[in-house]
Amino acid sequence: MNLPDYFETAHGTGILATANSEGQVDVAIYSRPHVIDENTIAFIMRARLSHENLQSNPHAAYMFIEKGPGYKGKRFYLTKLREETDTALIDSLRRKDGKHKAKSDEKSFLVYFHIDKIRPLVGDNSL
Repeated sequence: MNLPDYFETAHGTGILATANSEGQVDVAIYSRPHVIDENTIAFIMRARLSHENLQSNPHAAYMFIEKGPGYKGKRFYLTKLREETDTALIDSLRRKDGKHKAKSDEKSFLVYFHIDKIRPLVGDNSL
């Protein structure tokens, strides 16, 4: 799968699931990730529960549901690698559609993830 092409052409809704060290789960709507390479994606995150959970538990799952009829999309199983707070780098990655502007007083993080596994949105019986 060519991830840059997939996320440039696919339109839909993304959902990120995280859990803290006690296993309490959170899910949140997230935009398409920034593809770093075939094994690494990154999300721009704010200081919210998803980011907080990743401080004690590096594992997450991202589900991308494609627009259109039927159930198409992908499930990504992820492990956090690192994060950065370089404002210039984060601003350079922000999508230029105007929907993702950060409030000037709100800290953002660029969180990198290793892609452990990719599965289709439904099915495949993979364990």
